[in-house]
Amino acid sequence: MTSSLGSQGGPKRTRVALFGVTGYTGLELIEILLRHPRVALTYFASRREGEPRVSDIFPRLRGRCDARTAPEDLDAVVQAADVALLALPHVVSKTWVPGLLGRGLTVIDLSADYRLKDPAVYARCYGEPHGDEENLAQAIYGLPELFGDELRGARLVAVPGCYPTAAVLAVAPLVSWQAERAGAPGLLGEVTVDAKTGVSGGGRNPTLGFHFPECNESVKPYNVGVHRHQPEMEQVLSDVAGRPVAVDFVPHLVPMDRGILSTAYVYLGGEVSQDAVRARYEEFYAGQPFVRLRPPGEYPATKDVSFTNFCDISVKVLWSREGKTKVACISAIDNLIKGAAGQAVECLNLVLGFPRTAALL
Repeated sequence: MTSSLGSQGGPKRTRVALFGVTGYTGLELIEILLRHPRVALTYFASRREGEPRVSDIFPRLRGRCDARTAPEDLDAVVQAADVALLALPHVVSKTWVPGLLGRGLTVIDLSADYRLKDPAVYARCYGEPHGDEENLAQAIYGLPELFGDELRGARLVAVPGCYPTAAVLAVAPLVSWQAERAGAPGLLGEVTVDAKTGVSGGGRNPTLGFHFPECNESVKPYNVGVHRHQPEMEQVLSDVAGRPVAVDFVPHLVPMDRGILSTAYVYLGGEVSQDAVRARYEEFYAGQPFVRLRPPGEYPATKDVSFTNFCDISVKVLWSREGKTKVACISAIDNLIKGAAGQAVECLNLVLGFPRTAALL
């Protein structure tokens, strides 16, 4: 892979092209990568007319990123970059991935186009056939806490959705318990996920229900039982458990800018103590730089993780009796960072062999 010199001379940097410059996730990617010691942003692909400067789109970047945007042109991107970060809408990313991979670039895709391994499930969720099954089969799911080893040297990474990141990290230690050790308390029944997100989850061009007068001073559920992230959760948790795992998922919109708070309920076979469950989480996430287990009796809050790549987790045994235990697994993330841009950079670091925390602490 070729590299370019950093702006100050110094060590050589990997050249990165960014697609989807104008959205909230695009802004967060720029903010993070501007401080990355091993990366140079060399191409800002946009469909905006007149090729405006990045700082014209986001005035907060004036004096820090005044480069002009450029057309979405494959030949130009290939000449300018070694890695492509795609912050594009679903069903759009997959029109770019084959060409980028075929011309030798590494691709980090933040859309849902390469997350779901079953093309039939993808077609049901996103309304059209996938059409790139060959690359779909080789994509690595970009949740570093679970698949970090597989990410090293990957050519195509599918960055997880924000809701699945929060929910999967909250329950993975329990869902995988029986799969890892004989005699461990097994999962009983489905996993139930109740989650709340801020308005930025709707993107920079939201639908009516995400506009301020519609959502301020109000909390409401949406896409109950049909949210596209539900099959993603089921796929990943089934992989972790080594058997099918069903998920009941109810998302809610709350009147805040950013953040996700997820409360998942898990039933375990056997009567399991709070200390045993806590020990399981400490063991499972030992050495993971972006998972913070809250002390016993303390619970996550979205403000505690805002503008960070951390996932804060608490776990509480609600009751244990008659051969069964019910556990509440609570997590908080910033949907734009750990749920999108930060996790994408974390994946990029693993793919390229950089320190995993580079530009993220």
